[in-house]
Amino acid sequence: MTEHTKRLTCARCQRPQRTCICGFITPTPHAVEVLILQHPLEVHNAKGSVRLLNLSLPHSEVLVGETFAEPLLRLRLAQDGKQSILLYPDSSEDEGLKLPIPPVLDATLLQDPTGLRLVVLDGTWRKSRKMLYLNPLLQTLPRLPLRNPPPSLYAIRKAQAPGQLSTLEATCYALTQLERSEQKYQPLLNAFTGFVAQQSAYAEA
Repeated sequence: MTEHTKRLTCARCQRPQRTCICGFITPTPHAVEVLILQHPLEVHNAKGSVRLLNLSLPHSEVLVGETFAEPLLRLRLAQDGKQSILLYPDSSEDEGLKLPIPPVLDATLLQDPTGLRLVVLDGTWRKSRKMLYLNPLLQTLPRLPLRNPPPSLYAIRKAQAPGQLSTLEATCYALTQLERSEQKYQPLLNAFTGFVAQQSAYAEA
């Protein structure tokens, strides 16, 4: 393999062709729209799961940044009249950030998942907390904490605390909660297992 070949990039997944992840893309219909706010340091992380997630969920969007212009973020959060919900632990996890108590999610909104938008922060736990702190509009959103998710399959990255998940896993489990669909996201989670195995193989090569 020549150096030129190694540098060729897949037009679809934007990764080097020798580490292309297109074989793991699993188109998955979903009722809840997904907005992923990705920390800039995660964009070129080969072990990151957001690209696979974004390519698999047709109604998902990725915005990159640590802080976002308030008019842009406000527009995205309110777009199409949907209720945006932040995927984030309960306020008891804020640990010294002195953030306002988030509003309580109106339970009646959960009856129609098509009216919801799930906002996901992609970054390490420390970076995600900082993104929440630096973007006051995110602090105004009701939160969705995950309830009893299974152990992570994300063996290629070290969790900073027990129970932490990849962005793909956390999003799939959150969508499962909101849409009350136990099996819809299992094919994508199975594909993620293959992605993790692929990355582990490259790391060992």
